Formats: sequence, C-alpha cells, structure tokens
Amino acid sequence: MNIITLKMTLRGVKPPVWRRLVMPGTMTLGDLHEAIQAAMGWHDCHLHAFDVEGEQFGDRHSVDDVADENRVSLNGLLRSPVVRFAYIYDFGDNWQHAIAFEKSEPAVERGAYPVCIAGKRNCPPEDCGGVWGYQEMLAILADPSHPQYAERVEEFGDEFDPDEFALDVTNAALASRFRMKIAAAR
Repeated sequence: MNIITLKMTLRGVKPPVWRRLVMPGTMTLGDLHEAIQAAMGWHDCHLHAFDVEGEQFGDRHSVDDVADENRVSLNGLLRSPVVRFAYIYDFGDNWQHAIAFEKSEPAVERGAYPVCIAGKRNCPPEDCGGVWGYQEMLAILADPSHPQYAERVEEFGDEFDPDEFALDVTNAALASRFRMKIAAAR
C-alpha cells in the first residue's frame, strides 16, 4: 500500500491556514472530504465539491451535476497529470481549498492513516461569512471597543484564537471520524 502526502491551503485567508495530510492512495475523494472536514475543524454542515481540472466531483445525493466522489481514488488522480485541484466547502461562504499532491511513498508498517503531520492556524468558524466575513470577524474580535464586539463574542465565543493549531486535537478528530466510518461500514 502506498501513502500520499497532500497539502491543503484555505484560499484567500492571510496569514494562510493550511494542513498537511498523509492518506492511503486507495482512499477516495469522498474519504478526502471526510479528512478535510476533520483536519480543518469544519462540521460537515454544508454542501461541498471537488474541482479537478474543470470536472466537478461530489456527493451525488446532495449536489446536482457532479461525478461520484466515491469512484475516484487518490491513486487514480495521482496516475493522471493532475498535481493540484480544489475543494469547495459551503457554497454560501465559498471556502475554497487548494490541494496539492506532494509525494507518494510506501506506507509505514502499523501506521494509522489518515494523519495530519503539520498545519498552521485555526480554521475559520462555520457560517462566519466566507473570507470577507472572517477578516471582518477577526478585526471586530481584536477591538473590544467595536460596537459589534459583544455580538461576535456571543456568536463565535471569546476563546477563538486564529493563530491556534493543535496537531494532537486534529489527529484525534481524524481518528474519531475514520473509526466511526469503519464501524459504520461493518
């Protein structure tokens, strides 16, 4: 079995929010969706799609005019000329993630996959208004005298730290999501 290292970067957010994932090449785009949700801290509350060289893949039960994301493996994409593709989450907020293949190598014996090996910064909260709304939210939360400060703290919490990233928490979320997925398949 081979493993593939991918880097996901949330487009339009400065400083960048990114994660580096290692996944089995046999996993599908549907599995990658689940891994992105866990690694980025999203809650899978919205529609999503992958854009691979202009072809859309997604959950055919939820999104019209997409190819089935569960029929395309990461190995299949790796065998094609594709080196980058996009993942769009929440068609309203339009969170666009650039995904790049970095390498493929033999799996480590007894390795648990998928796993996050690196990352930077906290993912924006769900429903904060996309890139523009997130930047506005950060500006408001940085200024306790702002007229909307109390409202935003109530909405998003006063513990949100945009610079925080905890690798152990991310990997616990991945392990939980994929254990649940394996259990559901039995």
